[in-house]
Amino acid sequence: MNEINKQVENQYHRPHLFEDILNLLAQQGVDLNNVLRSDISGVDEFHVRGAEISKELVSEFNFNGLTVLDIGCGIGGPARRLADEFNCKVYGIDMSHEFIRTAQELSRLVKLDNQTKFIQGDALALPYKDASFDVVWTQHVQMNIENKNQFYSEVKRVLKNGGTFIYYDIFKKNNEDLNYPVPWANEPTVSFLQTIANMESILKNLGFVRTKSTDQTAKGIAFLNHLVQKMNNEGPPKSGLNILMGNSTIEKMSNLLNALLGNKIELESGIYSK
Repeated sequence: MNEINKQVENQYHRPHLFEDILNLLAQQGVDLNNVLRSDISGVDEFHVRGAEISKELVSEFNFNGLTVLDIGCGIGGPARRLADEFNCKVYGIDMSHEFIRTAQELSRLVKLDNQTKFIQGDALALPYKDASFDVVWTQHVQMNIENKNQFYSEVKRVLKNGGTFIYYDIFKKNNEDLNYPVPWANEPTVSFLQTIANMESILKNLGFVRTKSTDQTAKGIAFLNHLVQKMNNEGPPKSGLNILMGNSTIEKMSNLLNALLGNKIELESGIYSK
């Protein structure tokens, strides 16, 4: 593992993450023998707008019965949603060993382990055969990846002909510096933001065709405004993304919000076909 990859893994490392989630569920009175996806929805989707944006994205595409790869799967929330609601077989890959362990345990906990499979690995060297997947799905991942050409080339390689690439991501609008920490980087050495135009150019050169793109910035700002105000007034929630981001949660979310308000970055989702 190279030095950047080690830094990225350390960025997201939270020891005993699954056990911490179990303890919080027990404190909330959840029967640990009958845990539902809804019981863990506050923590298992690590991206702006959480489960709300995943619901929106799945409404725009027919996932029924497809084989899906979730790159940068985190602790597996979106993968379990696709498996549960659309009878998909979903594979998830992430650089964080602790995220993968937690994803596996949470899938067992909600009885979706037969439809989801999670492994630790590198998005630049995906351990899958060519043309393995109907859909590749990724949310808030490429910001930690320096070699964009290799990343999107791997997406193309593992997609079947006619397959679909779906993304929801954070992009820079200019070269203004951000205030750190932010949710994906405690410092600039692991942040590799690109512009939307750069992504579009790479995908076009690889032969992808854009089906749809949606500016998600305004909805992201509204979500973060509400979240930051609530955390400032009430503190972090008992079961929320603070479990993944630790004591710096409010600072990270505030810096993210201010970067969006300052027109330094933007949010976009989109669909491309191979």
